[in-house]
Amino acid sequence: MAVTEKDVRNALKRVKDPELHLDLVVLGLVYDIAVSDADVKAKISLTSPMCPVAGQIVEDAKKAIEGVEGVGKVEVELTFDPPWTPARISPLVRASLGL
Repeated sequence: MAVTEKDVRNALKRVKDPELHLDLVVLGLVYDIAVSDADVKAKISLTSPMCPVAGQIVEDAKKAIEGVEGVGKVEVELTFDPPWTPARISPLVRASLGL
Protein backbone atom coordinates (compact mmCIF):
# COMPACT_ATOMS: atom_id res chain seq x y z
CA MET A 1 0.00 0.00 0.00
CA ALA A 2 1.38 3.41 -0.96
CA VAL A 3 2.18 5.93 1.75
CA THR A 4 0.11 9.11 1.55
CA GLU A 5 0.47 12.60 2.96
CA LYS A 6 -2.62 11.89 5.06
CA ASP A 7 -0.92 8.83 6.60
CA VAL A 8 2.07 10.97 7.57
CA ARG A 9 -0.10 13.79 8.91
CA ASN A 10 -2.04 11.30 11.05
CA ALA A 11 1.23 9.93 12.45
CA LEU A 12 2.38 13.45 13.34
CA LYS A 13 -0.80 13.92 15.38
CA ARG A 14 0.85 11.64 17.96
CA VAL A 15 3.70 14.13 18.51
CA LYS A 16 2.82 16.68 21.19
CA ASP A 17 4.26 20.06 22.02
CA PRO A 18 5.38 19.54 25.66
CA GLU A 19 4.33 23.01 26.75
CA LEU A 20 0.93 23.31 25.08
CA HIS A 21 0.10 19.56 25.16
CA LEU A 22 -1.34 19.76 21.65
CA ASP A 23 -0.08 17.90 18.60
CA LEU A 24 2.03 19.32 15.81
CA VAL A 25 -0.81 19.17 13.28
CA VAL A 26 -3.39 20.98 15.45
CA LEU A 27 -0.81 23.66 16.28
CA GLY A 28 -0.07 24.25 12.60
CA LEU A 29 3.57 23.27 13.04
CA VAL A 30 3.61 20.95 10.01
CA TYR A 31 4.60 23.19 7.11
CA ASP A 32 5.07 20.62 4.35
CA ILE A 33 4.98 16.88 3.71
CA ALA A 34 6.47 15.38 0.56
CA VAL A 35 6.08 11.68 -0.23
CA SER A 36 8.16 10.17 -3.02
CA ASP A 37 7.50 6.45 -3.39
CA ALA A 38 8.15 5.25 0.18
CA ASP A 39 10.41 8.15 1.20
CA VAL A 40 9.04 11.03 3.26
CA LYS A 41 10.34 14.52 3.84
CA ALA A 42 8.51 16.63 6.40
CA LYS A 43 9.14 20.28 7.18
CA ILE A 44 8.07 21.31 10.67
CA SER A 45 8.46 24.29 12.94
CA LEU A 46 8.23 24.93 16.66
CA THR A 47 6.29 27.50 18.64
CA SER A 48 9.61 29.14 19.56
CA PRO A 49 13.13 28.98 18.11
CA MET A 50 14.35 28.88 21.72
CA CYS A 51 12.48 25.62 22.45
CA PRO A 52 14.69 23.61 24.81
CA VAL A 53 13.34 20.27 23.52
CA ALA A 54 13.60 21.02 19.79
CA GLY A 55 15.82 18.00 19.15
CA GLN A 56 13.41 15.69 20.96
CA ILE A 57 10.40 16.97 19.00
CA VAL A 58 12.23 16.47 15.68
CA GLU A 59 13.25 12.95 16.76
CA ASP A 60 9.69 12.15 17.90
CA ALA A 61 8.34 13.36 14.54
CA LYS A 62 10.85 11.20 12.68
CA LYS A 63 9.96 8.11 14.75
CA ALA A 64 6.23 8.72 14.26
CA ILE A 65 6.67 8.88 10.48
CA GLU A 66 8.93 5.81 10.48
CA GLY A 67 6.09 3.97 12.22
CA VAL A 68 3.80 4.39 9.22
CA GLU A 69 3.50 1.14 7.29
CA GLY A 70 5.40 1.23 4.02
CA VAL A 71 7.61 4.22 4.84
CA GLY A 72 11.25 4.01 3.75
CA LYS A 73 13.69 6.85 4.31
CA VAL A 74 12.51 9.74 6.53
CA GLU A 75 13.86 13.26 6.72
CA VAL A 76 12.45 15.83 9.13
CA GLU A 77 13.58 19.39 8.53
CA LEU A 78 13.15 22.07 11.17
CA THR A 79 12.41 25.55 9.86
CA PHE A 80 11.48 28.93 11.25
CA ASP A 81 10.67 30.47 7.87
CA PRO A 82 8.02 31.67 8.09
CA PRO A 83 7.99 32.04 11.86
CA TRP A 84 5.13 30.20 13.56
CA THR A 85 2.30 32.27 15.01
CA PRO A 86 -0.92 31.23 16.80
CA ALA A 87 -2.75 32.19 13.59
CA ARG A 88 -1.62 28.81 12.20
CA ILE A 89 -3.81 27.02 14.77
CA SER A 90 -7.29 26.18 13.52
CA PRO A 91 -9.82 28.86 14.56
CA LEU A 92 -11.88 26.42 16.64
CA VAL A 93 -8.86 25.27 18.69
CA ARG A 94 -7.58 28.86 18.94
CA ALA A 95 -10.92 29.93 20.40
CA SER A 96 -10.91 27.08 22.92
CA LEU A 97 -7.41 28.17 24.02
CA GLY A 98 -8.55 31.77 24.35
CA LEU A 99 -6.16 32.97 21.63
